[in-house]
Amino acid sequence: MALTSTIFAFDIQLANVDRNVYETLTLRVAMHPSESSEYFVARLLAYCLEYAEGIVFSKGVSDPDEPTVAVRDLTGALKVWIEIGAPDATRLHKASKAASRVAVYTHRDPTQLQRQVAGERIHRVEAIELYAIDRDFINEFVQRMDRRMKFALSFSDSTLYLEHNGTTLTGAVERWPLQP
Repeated sequence: MALTSTIFAFDIQLANVDRNVYETLTLRVAMHPSESSEYFVARLLAYCLEYAEGIVFSKGVSDPDEPTVAVRDLTGALKVWIEIGAPDATRLHKASKAASRVAVYTHRDPTQLQRQVAGERIHRVEAIELYAIDRDFINEFVQRMDRRMKFALSFSDSTLYLEHNGTTLTGAVERWPLQP
């Protein structure tokens, strides 16, 4: 019998001061059985950090040719391709050709991704944005994660603040060059 996805419901008060985005989000997000909790949290945080009109999660493993998170304009054209973790060079090359902006949010050591793609042929590699989310922050979020959660998420000056049940978590989001 195949395992099914776990559905999480999030009510998020989002304040991205750097981008002047202030929204109340109500999200139902599926976590695939093959997806680690850390990857799932990084995917959720990337969605929030990149939040804009037209943002969507992909259908996941059932649609491997699509970005993990995408921002599309009103015509359906792809504006931003967002990847999580450590995508391979082929995927980054494809993303960079398909969208005017590509961002990667990693919950892993960013130097691993830098080494993995070093010397590989990637279209506009210098324009790909790589962000490393503080691993301790992600681990603390995972420890507190519940299938139904309400929390406030703020982002300012490369720092995330998550307030949930009277506790505030703080962590950095650092920009790294994809190729050192």
